[in-house]
Amino acid sequence: MFESTQPMPDAVVSDIYAVSASDEIIQGLSTHPAYISPKFFYDAHGSALFAQITSLPEYYPTRTENAIMAIQGEAIKREAGVVSSLIELGAGNCRKAQALCALLQPQRFVPLDISEEYLLEATSDFREKLPGLAVYPVACDLTQAIVLPAHIPPEGRLVFYPGSSIGNFDPAHAADLLRRVRDLLDDDGALLIGFDLVKQVDVLEAAYNDAAGVTAAFNLNMLQHVNAIIGSDFSDDDWRHVAFFNPVHSRIEMHLESVAETLVSWSDGERHFAAGERIHSENSYKYRTHDFVNLLAANGFSRSTVWTDAQGWFAIVLARP
Repeated sequence: MFESTQPMPDAVVSDIYAVSASDEIIQGLSTHPAYISPKFFYDAHGSALFAQITSLPEYYPTRTENAIMAIQGEAIKREAGVVSSLIELGAGNCRKAQALCALLQPQRFVPLDISEEYLLEATSDFREKLPGLAVYPVACDLTQAIVLPAHIPPEGRLVFYPGSSIGNFDPAHAADLLRRVRDLLDDDGALLIGFDLVKQVDVLEAAYNDAAGVTAAFNLNMLQHVNAIIGSDFSDDDWRHVAFFNPVHSRIEMHLESVAETLVSWSDGERHFAAGERIHSENSYKYRTHDFVNLLAANGFSRSTVWTDAQGWFAIVLARP
């Protein structure tokens, strides 16, 4: 049964930027080659653009994962058992969790996302669709410690991390995140996580270079978010979106490439970029199933059940300590 309805609180803020966001961005821009963490994609507009990306014809991960969830729903329900609290990492618009909550009937839903404004809007809509479910949004940065509201009981937790977002972390940082997720769980808890599989390069690259240009807009929007945080003067006209598969590291890389020589300034600094110089904005690692199961096992999740689609493009794992 659902927990009794409570007024939706403002998001609990779990020290979103334990390290100053400005310092982190400036450090990345001062490095050669330059980089900006992909967490800075997600202001309210960036979150809305990503929601659009998930519906694009080229972007197979969302529809493939949704199909696996629909086909294997009863099997997932059996493996998950009784779930008292569903905790979604990187919740975004919460649409995937809505179907999962309807299936598993938890008492509580705890969505975590870095974009507080977008999170509050999404959870407001979520509560209208599942009015008996208690919802406790938490604005947090998944690269830092994950702190849940104190009243969320430790037993019966299922952490849900869909969309292959784990692929945005390099292997060492993915391992760090998995260990922090393990720390959220009692021995009866579980992790339900999606990950993208290695496949044809043309399929992979098309998913990050859509014909409508939404992914390009998403990548470029990061510059406007950075401008808002550090007071810089990035102009979208000076940059273009670049995405390609790196077979050595088994990952899609996204970059912002300077279309001409440009100088970017902020309050107490500046950086010259030559024409063609890039800012690395995202990685999206693609795994083989056995490699990902081994990654789980090495970081506190020794028991795994895996489901994939017929083409072997995507996988979902329910993993337990």
